[in-house]
Amino acid sequence: MKFTKAHAYGNDFLYVEERDVQGCGLSALAREMCDRHTGVGADGLIVFVHTHAGARMRLHNADGSQAEVSGNGVRGLAALLLRGDDRADAAVDIETAAGIKRVTKADRSPSHPSFRTAMGLPADLRQATLMVADDAVDAVVMNFGNPQCIVLGPQPSDEQFHLLGASLERHERFPHSTNVEFATVESPTAIRILIWERGVGPTMSSGTGSCAALVAAAAFGGASREALVTAPGGAQLVEWRDDSVYLTGWAEVVCEGEWLRALPR
Repeated sequence: MKFTKAHAYGNDFLYVEERDVQGCGLSALAREMCDRHTGVGADGLIVFVHTHAGARMRLHNADGSQAEVSGNGVRGLAALLLRGDDRADAAVDIETAAGIKRVTKADRSPSHPSFRTAMGLPADLRQATLMVADDAVDAVVMNFGNPQCIVLGPQPSDEQFHLLGASLERHERFPHSTNVEFATVESPTAIRILIWERGVGPTMSSGTGSCAALVAAAAFGGASREALVTAPGGAQLVEWRDDSVYLTGWAEVVCEGEWLRALPR
């Protein structure tokens, strides 16, 4: 089976065409391929099919669980689809479980093309106090195509990050688990985040997480509605407009290969 690997800021994905995995147990395949020691290694597996306007995709996290959307995963798929397209305004529509995401090429760098993605608008945005063990954690929660929980304040220690990240991901408040971001507003136009990805754990970057962090920081943390959101893997521009939240950053297709192991059924 052929596969492609791409990443955005270290948030990496494997891409396979749907026709090649018909009848396959995708959850098991995701766990095998995404394993960083015995597989190829990635944060998720994206199965896609070409459409007239771009592609339709399904995403499985590294632990095999399904996810609705990934901003970086969508952008990586756009980078794959638009390879060799030199038009400055080349665009594709990516159909996801969280709706259609339009991805437009923002520059034509051959190795690190940049893309601007219309990611949609947040839903059910609100503040919440969540109990973790005997401690109350003030958070901002929303649905951004997938569930998001943002903790505004100073960056946590490594121990706090792992404890709170894992606890909040599976908190009873979130029946389908949640993504978690720890967001520090450094200035109105600069936000720093750490990410605990649902079904993955710590990740270098997250597109939807960056968008959710900007929304939370602008709504409740004194940030502007346009800011650079910096994760361990780098900074992405997020703009919260009336019609959509826009995410701009680069993606890189790393390699193509062939998976030799028998596909799980």
